[in-house]
Amino acid sequence: MPRIYFVDVTNRDGEQTARIGLAKLQKTVINWLLDEMGVYQSEMGFPLNPHEWNYINANVALTEDTNDNGPLIKRLQLSGWSRAVADDVIQAQANTRLKHFNLSISTSEQMLEWKFRGKFSREDIIKMAVDSVVAAKEGGAISVGVNAEDASRTDIDFLIEFAQAGKEVGADRFRYCDTLGYEDPFRISERIATLARETQMGMELHCHNDLGLAVANSVAGALAACEAGVDAFINTTVNGIGERTGNADLLSCILALKYSARWGANPYLDEAIDLTKSWQLANYVSQAFGLPLPINQVGVGANAFAHESGIHADGALKDRQNYELYDFEQLGRGEKQELSTGRVITTGAHGGTAGLEYVYSQLDLALRDEEHAKETLWLVQLANLHTQAPLTDEELWLIYHYPDQVRQLLTVTP
Repeated sequence: MPRIYFVDVTNRDGEQTARIGLAKLQKTVINWLLDEMGVYQSEMGFPLNPHEWNYINANVALTEDTNDNGPLIKRLQLSGWSRAVADDVIQAQANTRLKHFNLSISTSEQMLEWKFRGKFSREDIIKMAVDSVVAAKEGGAISVGVNAEDASRTDIDFLIEFAQAGKEVGADRFRYCDTLGYEDPFRISERIATLARETQMGMELHCHNDLGLAVANSVAGALAACEAGVDAFINTTVNGIGERTGNADLLSCILALKYSARWGANPYLDEAIDLTKSWQLANYVSQAFGLPLPINQVGVGANAFAHESGIHADGALKDRQNYELYDFEQLGRGEKQELSTGRVITTGAHGGTAGLEYVYSQLDLALRDEEHAKETLWLVQLANLHTQAPLTDEELWLIYHYPDQVRQLLTVTP
């Protein structure tokens, strides 16, 4: 049976959003939490960029059994985004240990004429895509997706030709990019069904939210792919962060596939998804980006389970299903959060050993000896300078258990 998998692009498309950004340590924690949630793949960054190399290679190391503490990232595949330019791919593989790639090039007449200024024909576009896929596979890539940027404004026959050309040289998936959020659920269903039938490739949905339809388009397209007999891969970001008005929100897509009137009846959703990790992941990403969760954010917003209206409060208290479609416990919510009004001890760039030992004791972690305390404090100080934010429990835990990889990703210069 076909399956719907999630390829989260928070660390690539989300992180390249204007006016915000993430430190490499924060991107690493996001990969770890995505793995905990059962997400299939993380498009973790740009392997051509030298400042990504240490971060990428440290994260690959965190997937391996060679770590003293065992692999931190157990299922999540780590992938990189590259232009569909063979030389870019070759350089990316020469400097990183990534084995999964998405290779992207624009395909619409709008882009060919006004982005490329007529420099490339459709034949050129296909040749560049083919050459880049060949380079990736010859360089040892396990999986390669061929991406049509602005696919929603591209002639369907050319998309079929483009995807099939990629498949013939080893591409595993075709990414349909609704780059401007132009699609609607009905049209994208028809087009994805046609592409799936004609190519028999896995279909990847990359939808932006310019018209507020990213989640609906992603889910509709994914179900159309499965019904046509191929696997679907929905691109998401945590909390819907992304360029302009954002990408398809990870949690919203999952909930739509589990609980919506029509789509919730599907048998295709990846069984590895663990919704109980939703709350932790959403809040960590919110803090890392410095963007408070909107009060009405699906599932994890402050008002997602709040009731004031007399009728609603009465109904929810009698039976939660009167006014709640799913239970907050399913999302990892419900525990009371305490905030101290007395003494607070933190650690960071200006911290010392006594404070460090206290903070780690609150996480039930003990420093082994003086040397261990010294090394850990140094990493904590660097990490605080690196993130320019108070270190979270997740970050402190990672520093304690995987110091070698943290040391590598905190060093941006290769």
